[in-house]
Amino acid sequence: MSKKFKFLLGISYLSVLSIFLYFIFDNIQINRLDDFSYYKEFQSDLNEYVSDNVLINLIYFFLFTVIWISLLGFGSPILIFSGILFGQWLGTLVSVFSISIGALLLYSIGNFFFKDIIKSTLEKRFEKYIHLFQKNEFYYFFIYRFIGGLGVPFGLQNLIPILFRMKKINYFFASFFGFIPSFFIMNTIGAGLNSYIEQANSFSFLDLVLSPEIFLPILMFVVLMIVSLLIKKRFFSNAN
Repeated sequence: MSKKFKFLLGISYLSVLSIFLYFIFDNIQINRLDDFSYYKEFQSDLNEYVSDNVLINLIYFFLFTVIWISLLGFGSPILIFSGILFGQWLGTLVSVFSISIGALLLYSIGNFFFKDIIKSTLEKRFEKYIHLFQKNEFYYFFIYRFIGGLGVPFGLQNLIPILFRMKKINYFFASFFGFIPSFFIMNTIGAGLNSYIEQANSFSFLDLVLSPEIFLPILMFVVLMIVSLLIKKRFFSNAN
C-alpha cells in the first residue's frame, strides 16, 4: 500500500507539474531571457490577459492550486504568482481560500485512506506536539499555521492533524486565518515585482530590493519571523 501510494502520488504530482510548466514555458522565448524589455512585454501581455477575464482566470488559478496542494505541492511559488497575477488583495484572497481548501482535501484523503501509514511514519517524530494540539486543537493549530508550521515542510504540515484527529471545520478555519499574514506578505512581494517590471526601464537588483513595493513587504516578513520565533518560544518550547 505504501509503495503504491508513493508511486501514484509521484505520478500525479509530476503530471500536474508538467502541465503547469508546459503552460508557462510554452509562451517563453528562451533566447530573450537576458533581455529586460522581454519581461516588460511579457508582463504587459500577462496583465492584459488576466484583466480581460479576471473571473475565469481566478477559477483556473483556484482549481489548479487546490489540486496542486492536495498533491503535496509547495506553496511559496503559488503565493508569488497569485500576487503577480491578481495583486496583493485579490491574490491574497484567492490563495488563502484555495490553499486552505487544498490542504483540507489532502488532510481528508490522508485521514480516510492512509491514516495508519501516516501515523506509523509521523507519530514518533511529532509526538512531543500532539498533547498540545489535543488541549485546544483550533487555538494551537492556528498558532502553528501563523508561525509557519515550526519549519515542517508544507505538505507534512497538512497531514500532521491526522495524528490527533482534528475536526475538519477547525482545520479549515485555523488554517485560513493562520495563513493570512504570511500569505498577504508573499502576495505583496509578487505584486511589487509586477509593479517594478512595469515601471522600470532596466533591471537593477539593488533598485528592485530597495523599491517600496518590495522593501516594505520584506521588512514585514522579517518582523513576522521575529514575532513567530517569540510565539514559538512561548507556546511550543515546553514541547521540545
